[in-house]
Amino acid sequence: MIERKFIAEKMKEFMVHEYVGEFLENVGYSKTKLVKTPLGEKVIIFASRPGLIVGRKGANIKQLTKSLKGKFNLENPELEIAEVPQPSLDADIIAEKIASFLERFGTQKFKAIGHKIMIEVMGAGALGIEIKISGKVPSSRAKTWRFYQGYLKKSGDVAVSMVRKSHKQAQLKTGIVGIRVSIMTPDTKLPDDISVLTKEQLAASQEKTTAAEQQEEKKEEAAEKKPKRKSRSKKAEKTDEKSEKPEAVEEEKSA
Repeated sequence: MIERKFIAEKMKEFMVHEYVGEFLENVGYSKTKLVKTPLGEKVIIFASRPGLIVGRKGANIKQLTKSLKGKFNLENPELEIAEVPQPSLDADIIAEKIASFLERFGTQKFKAIGHKIMIEVMGAGALGIEIKISGKVPSSRAKTWRFYQGYLKKSGDVAVSMVRKSHKQAQLKTGIVGIRVSIMTPDTKLPDDISVLTKEQLAASQEKTTAAEQQEEKKEEAAEKKPKRKSRSKKAEKTDEKSEKPEAVEEEKSA
């Protein structure tokens, strides 16, 4: 039953994320997070341009809260907008940017758009990026164009958990064009990364370990020196009480 609740909550959060992404267009939308509070549910929207989400006098926020409350049965939803610290490293924002460029300039400049986005992402400190644009680009037959730069993991746990991926669609006159973006951020730790310590660092680490060992030894010695209290069990106390009662009866009889 508990697993079903967790799955239902995650499904609800995913559906809210998809709906907010459809509602908000060309605002640098990244993701949505649901947080339960004592007063209700808080909806945190992460975007690169939060001013466009609010709208004039908060009109967009009011309309979005009404639609979320009616469609997903949220109790007293509170919307909070958070700005993405590094939008150039977010795959969702980059994919949305490519889709808006293609819809604005068409498929004739798709190569320039792909190379420009790659330079922007790698300049932000990414380890690697891959962009796939599939569709009728630029000919009448469907093709897949691949733009890549840097180092990107394709298999293993690193490719699943540490590579940010996104998929968007651009609606053009020739048809729908699919866009896939994969970014490996600079904070990813690969299993084959090895760091060699210098003599100074090695000596400092050894000093720390020896100091920690000495502290543990002192604690053990202090614990051994403390006097141990004798604890008597309840059964022993009951047996003592029973043994005391017949002696008192014998004394009364002798008297």
